[in-house]
Amino acid sequence: MGKNTDGFTGDGLRKVREVLTRHVESGGVPGVVALLGRGDETHVEAIGTMRHGGGAPVARDTIFRMASTSKPVTAAATVVLLDECRLRLDDTVDRWLPELADRQVLRRIDGPLDDTVPARRPITVRDVLTSTFGLGMDITALGTPITGAIVENGLTPDLPQPMPGPDEWMRRLGTLPLMHQPGERWQYHIGNDLLGVLVARVTGRSFEDFLRERVLGPLGMVDTGFHVPAGKIGRLPALYAPDPRTGEFHVWDEAADGRWSRPPAFAGGGGGLVSTVDDYHAYFRMLLNGGTHGGERVLSRPAVRLMTTNRLTPGQTAAREALARDAVHLSHGQGQHGGWGFGMAVRTYRGDYAPVGQFGWDGGSGTSTYADPEYGLTGVLLTQVGMSAPNAAHLIHDFWTTVYQAVDA
Repeated sequence: MGKNTDGFTGDGLRKVREVLTRHVESGGVPGVVALLGRGDETHVEAIGTMRHGGGAPVARDTIFRMASTSKPVTAAATVVLLDECRLRLDDTVDRWLPELADRQVLRRIDGPLDDTVPARRPITVRDVLTSTFGLGMDITALGTPITGAIVENGLTPDLPQPMPGPDEWMRRLGTLPLMHQPGERWQYHIGNDLLGVLVARVTGRSFEDFLRERVLGPLGMVDTGFHVPAGKIGRLPALYAPDPRTGEFHVWDEAADGRWSRPPAFAGGGGGLVSTVDDYHAYFRMLLNGGTHGGERVLSRPAVRLMTTNRLTPGQTAAREALARDAVHLSHGQGQHGGWGFGMAVRTYRGDYAPVGQFGWDGGSGTSTYADPEYGLTGVLLTQVGMSAPNAAHLIHDFWTTVYQAVDA
């Protein structure tokens, strides 16, 4: 798919390392592991420590919480079912998700939960895959009754309470009206968690088991999953959430006895994975290779094209643009892409150094994972600092700025 498979310039790689080192030495992040790949060439930097204030160094095999960079990987499980004709894009989901049948839709996004009208049509697989099924984490609706109900019911990632198991999660989801008509508006996150429930009910297996058999296993992603086994817990750093006012580092999640030290009640496709730079490189390189890995086909070529091409209409794109343009205080400038495919952003305009067609996503735990068909390029940057302060977001921005300068075009 890429027109160039040469590598990187020596001067460019030195600049990448210098910029990453600057962010660590400034105290903005304790550690960072980054991978750049083109063709058969990979370059990895591991700089800094596992904990704020020192301790063991991070390494190439350090395991990080992927947060929303889980989305591009977990979407592949649903795409496998499309390839096998076990799901169709315009199938209604009622058969597998009866909790979402006969939906009611709010008259006004800020209105009371019982002021509704009937949905104009059922929810489809396409709606869920493109995050347009009608419910989501919507920054333009903060403080409204529906947003409060989503949080209070534990439908978002452990905020403020742990998510319930999949069936109970679905039951609670089914008690809420939709925020928008099915297919009308792009909304963040909940659709990606919903995909995991859909996959489990179609296959009769747990979402993680199916994802591991059909995607993670064939790609050799041995360190990717929804928790870290005891034998690997020493490779997981603490996760920090700096105080947005003072910058003081606070531990949001410890490794031992933390949220990822045991299997979760809900394997969240929207943000629950842990992984390494090499595992994610394998996944994104598979996409660049049109769905193959080591001679084995994981996804069909047309399915990969479908996943990595903008799926949103201009009307649906309005919320995506608002996320990038109007919430810069939350995103710290991340999210200037334009479009959305299946579980990932797709660049439809050149908003920074990356060309049109680049696809991937960032995570609120300080992660960034993209691939670029034009240059045959993959990039993975992982740290352990949440986006409550701009440190990690600025690091991500500077990483990609230097990566594109390092490309030996």
